[in-house]
Amino acid sequence: MTSAGVPTRWPSSDHVPIGQLAYRQGVGPVESLADLACPELWDSDEGCERFLVDLCASRRSGLA
Repeated sequence: MTSAGVPTRWPSSDHVPIGQLAYRQGVGPVESLADLACPELWDSDEGCERFLVDLCASRRSGLA
């Protein structure tokens, strides 16, 4: 939207359809959940636990 509340023209001249963007980036469909697995993400169980504790705390911080 523009400041006058009039919608801007979309797609713009630099717009790339999502299918074309995925093709350019070499992205393919997910074949299985194993494709999404990333076992090297956490160095240890403690690192994962710290992340989850922090995530829960950050989600609850706006509730008080």
